[in-house]
Formats: sequence, structure tokens, C-alpha cells
Amino acid sequence: MTPRRRKTINRVLDLRQPDLTVITERVIKERNLAAIVRTCDAVGVPEVHCVQSKELYRTYRGTSASAQKYVDVHLYDDVSAPIALAKGQRGMQVVAAHLSATAVDFREIDFTQPTALLMGTEIDGVAADTVDQCDANIIIPMMGIVESFNVSVACAIILAEAQRQRQAKGFYDHPRLSETHRQRLFFKWAYPRMAAYCDENGIAYPPLDQHGELIPGTAPSY
Repeated sequence: MTPRRRKTINRVLDLRQPDLTVITERVIKERNLAAIVRTCDAVGVPEVHCVQSKELYRTYRGTSASAQKYVDVHLYDDVSAPIALAKGQRGMQVVAAHLSATAVDFREIDFTQPTALLMGTEIDGVAADTVDQCDANIIIPMMGIVESFNVSVACAIILAEAQRQRQAKGFYDHPRLSETHRQRLFFKWAYPRMAAYCDENGIAYPPLDQHGELIPGTAPSY
């Protein structure tokens, strides 16, 4: 690994926001999902949780370009699972981009709190029973004839506000990933082929030295 690549990986890891994530509910259009993943990488969101079948997901993986390598995408059959994970294990507020009687301007939400942003389908938005599981509904005020933005555009607008708020509070000024999480991501990004082999075969990632280099004799044979 070149010093330049090591520096780039470490810089990006320093900016990752482990308490900010996105959940998509049956967003199935390839370009929309790809754009959401790219936006998450750009804002420093390390994970996306998609209610999507593995078969359909495979059809668009290639369109998210390099962002797919740097954002962990988790797939679910039911939206209740990622919502429960966000609220129960991670203590996040779940905020749905959804027009309702109680919806507020997205800029009124405190995105410096641990937050999961829920984006619904391109046509129907967030399902009614899903809305009941969320802590707040938000909207992006519209000034034209059209009633809404494309789902990936809306996600980008909202995450840009989350980034703005977090930058103002200094969230990007110091590393926020746990050391264990950081080491795992560093290995996956620095040694993607070896990491994929280890993941497929249930093998623990080999240790790295202080410079992020493989320790001789520890790499698996593949």
C-alpha cells in the first residue's frame, strides 16, 4: 500500500459518523439507490439499511461505482428490523421523510443527535404502519408546481443539512469510530480482495502493523 492511499483511507475514516445512517423502504430503482449510497459516502455515513431483496439489489450494485466499496449496505425483508436496530441497540431517533399533519421542516430536526433517516418508495413514500414506528416526520418545503423531489435528491438535501449541523458542532473534527470498527473498515478498504475472501469463509481478518501493513506470515492462503 502506498503512503498516499494509507493517508486517504485514514482521512476518510476520521470523518465517518457512526451515529448517522439511512434506511430505505422499498426504494427499488437502481439509480436512486446508487445515488443514495454515493451521498452517504460523501457525507460520511458508514452504513445504509435497505428493505430490498438480495436478487434485486445485485442488479444495481455496479451502478454505485466506487461508493459501494466504502459504505456497508445491509439488506432486510421487513423495515421493522432496521428500525428496531436503530432505536433499540443504537439509541437513534428515526426520522421519516414523509408528508403528514405533524411533519416539520427538515431543518428543524437536530441531526447532531444519533439519527436514522428513513426514505420511502418513489411513488407511495413511507408506508402508514412504518410511520407509526418513527419519532418524527419531516418535509422539504417546495416552491414550485411539483410536489416532491426525487427520493435520492431529497435524501441528499436532508443529509447535507445533517452534515452542516454536525460540522458546526465539530463532529468532523475528531475521529468518532470505535477502534474495532475503524480497524475492520481499514482492512476492508486497504485489502478488499483478502477481506472478501475472509468474509466468505468466516476467517478473521489478519492483524496489521502500526503502519497498516500486513504482518508477514499472517495472511490466509487463497
